[in-house]
Amino acid sequence: MGDQPADRPAPPDLPAYVLNPLERQSSDRLERVASYAQELAAWKRAQHERETAQRQAAEAISDDERTALANRDISTDPADYEDVPSGAYITIKTTKQTSDRAYRYYYWQWREGETWENQYIGPVGSEPDS
Repeated sequence: MGDQPADRPAPPDLPAYVLNPLERQSSDRLERVASYAQELAAWKRAQHERETAQRQAAEAISDDERTALANRDISTDPADYEDVPSGAYITIKTTKQTSDRAYRYYYWQWREGETWENQYIGPVGSEPDS
């Protein structure tokens, strides 16, 4: 059987609670597990992309806000920023709120793995807070 590896493959860096049960499975069952794992990984990637797109749509600034930034000579193109990836979007965050004022700032926001990253752009401006 020339298509079988001569040496047992080295296990991946996974916890024992995952590896130990796999060691006890038949080759047929392992193939089914592998197939399911690939399908599950593809589904999770797609789910992650859907959630990211939904969050971006909910949090991204409006065209009027984009124009206001351009009028202040603040670029809305992530390529103009050294540490901002191409898939980043601009959002407004309120960092502090008092009874008479909200402190609102523009940030670039993007996903890195399972976490969200932000980079400060500048204050929203002196328009009245809503």
